[in-house]
Amino acid sequence: MNKSEVIKIKDKKMGRPTNNPKNEELKIRISKQDKEKLEYCINNSNKNKSEIVREGIDKVYEELKK
Repeated sequence: MNKSEVIKIKDKKMGRPTNNPKNEELKIRISKQDKEKLEYCINNSNKNKSEIVREGIDKVYEELKK
């Protein structure tokens, strides 16, 4: 490649605009049983792993606010 060639980097794919961007990452360690429960929830709902975890956080949060 010579100096006059320019490599175009693929533009980042953009999703729909949101008022609640999901920019934070979370890494956790769970037991085999907890992973099996999570997989069961994923396989028996129309939700992905992140949606199920967020829903669980919301449920615990609402219980604690009472």
